[in-house]
Amino acid sequence: MTTTATTSHLLPVFARADVAFERGEGAWLFGTDGERYLDFTSGVAVNALGHAHPHLVAALQEQATKLWHMSNLFKSPDGERLAARLCEQSFADKVFFCNSGAEAMECAIKITRRYHAMKGHPERYRIITFEGAFHGRTLATLAATGAAKYLEGFGPPMDGFDQVPLGDVEAVKKAVGPGTAGILIEPLQGEGGVRAPDNSFFRALRQICDDNGLLLIFDEVQTGMGRTGELFAYKRVGVTPDVMSLAKALGGGFPMGACLATAEAAAAMTPGSHGSTFGGNPLAVAAANAVLDVMLKPGFFDHAKKMSLLLKQKLASVVDRHANVLSEVRGEGLLLGVKAVVPAGDLIAALRNEKLLTVAAGDNVVRFLPPLIVTEAELDEAVQRLERACVALSGKAKVEAAQ
Repeated sequence: MTTTATTSHLLPVFARADVAFERGEGAWLFGTDGERYLDFTSGVAVNALGHAHPHLVAALQEQATKLWHMSNLFKSPDGERLAARLCEQSFADKVFFCNSGAEAMECAIKITRRYHAMKGHPERYRIITFEGAFHGRTLATLAATGAAKYLEGFGPPMDGFDQVPLGDVEAVKKAVGPGTAGILIEPLQGEGGVRAPDNSFFRALRQICDDNGLLLIFDEVQTGMGRTGELFAYKRVGVTPDVMSLAKALGGGFPMGACLATAEAAAAMTPGSHGSTFGGNPLAVAAANAVLDVMLKPGFFDHAKKMSLLLKQKLASVVDRHANVLSEVRGEGLLLGVKAVVPAGDLIAALRNEKLLTVAAGDNVVRFLPPLIVTEAELDEAVQRLERACVALSGKAKVEAAQ
């Protein structure tokens, strides 16, 4: 079959921008159009170390000459090392490797349900989730997310999830019943509009779980691996979960997910209870170990926190000057959002015209997700481009108002 330049055989489930890239370096992407773009999407919080990081490139190149795949039927010394490092840096005792955030969440859901089933309470399988959440695109994680726009057309939502308003402690308490197994929450909602309740809410959730024998699950697919200024966002929140999902930045751009759990929570997961063909393959493990090599060096998170503070301040100054385009800055670390007054899509398009790449979120928010290795000069450049985009949108609004 002949393919024309305008025909795509990709399933049309993405509204792709009309721009493509041939290579990247640090915080920059180089387009097939010959233009240079400042990348504040980081592959939607994936490329935490930027593009073509030398240590990651060397680790993958070396592993590619040795072994790509051998399945989980055999031992994986490098996988054991990676799991040990993640446990050393977290609350966890056990790790399951997979390929994506949705898979990591599926594992977390299964761990939570089986934990109670193996204690003689299979009726305890329901999980409390929160409005504005996003947990993935599988049928189970879509049901956990609960948003009608994602569920439409896929049949009845999978049973077992009870959604309540974010930040409402009393609603959580009322939702707990004899069938409740756990509570699932993002430390900071990304897709939902860069929103988070006070830390006191997370403390209340921990207490509710402790009082009722529930597991507390943190979805750190987007917030984990340094995005909020700590290796894991639960450390910033000050509350320790029983189960935690990771993905996105874990592989630095190589597909990689993980589900971490305490020994107690994971005790029911026995041989055959879960699995993955590709999870924890040597290439992914090499990438993730390389990411940890860089992130665990002294000063790495200090730099990320400093850049976060600077970017927040710079974004706030633009908001002050362009109240007809922007209204507020949200977020932690380098997971920041600007709530737009104009349609968020218009702002993203105007920024792309200025060769600055950003990401949409709920609640008419535009996310700024630079790599954690971003420099102050690159922050200045991004803010200048935001300023120009706001001026362009202000001018457009004036013209439209005059017509």
